Amino acid sequence: MAVTTEMIKMLREATGAGILDCRKALEQANGDVDKAVEFLREKGLATAAKRADRQASEGAVELYSHGKGRVGVMVEVNCETDFVARSEAFRVFAHELSLQIAAGSPGYIRPEDVPLDVLERERQDTRYRALAEGKPESIIDKIIEGRLEKFYGEVCLLRQPYIRDENITVEQLLLQNIAAIGENIVIRRFVRWELGETS
Repeated sequence: MAVTTEMIKMLREATGAGILDCRKALEQANGDVDKAVEFLREKGLATAAKRADRQASEGAVELYSHGKGRVGVMVEVNCETDFVARSEAFRVFAHELSLQIAAGSPGYIRPEDVPLDVLERERQDTRYRALAEGKPESIIDKIIEGRLEKFYGEVCLLRQPYIRDENITVEQLLLQNIAAIGENIVIRRFVRWELGETS
């Protein structure tokens, strides 16, 4: 199938990829836009992986207040250069993260950030619940591992479904932005406050 300018334009608007990348993806996919999007996504993830070891010491601190001041979020997002830190794409990404944190209320950035005592407590609670429900001892370890994966999806920012598109995680959103912006991006830290919280 011949690749038309209109197809390239449509794919570019959908993905934000460059014209030549869109043309190549459409050619690889024989004009199938969905396959071309997947091709670009895979290419972007590979590009993001290559950039992961680059130093990211520039960036921004994004502040967000929600619900007339009932929830406040501060998140530090780093990139490689101050040029990118000032770009619209980077600022939009940082803002999206603050919205995600306000809505999703994560406690940690990634699973390895969860303290061992918190994980152990979750394991024990799951074990007691499974035994109380009469589950066989032989499957309890699998139940615990399944519950921990679900727990990570609830409390770890990168594992949460993205609030604007639940088909992707925040980690996938991060990788897409690394590929689109062209620099390593690191979510360094965040704080979320809610009115009336005691700790």
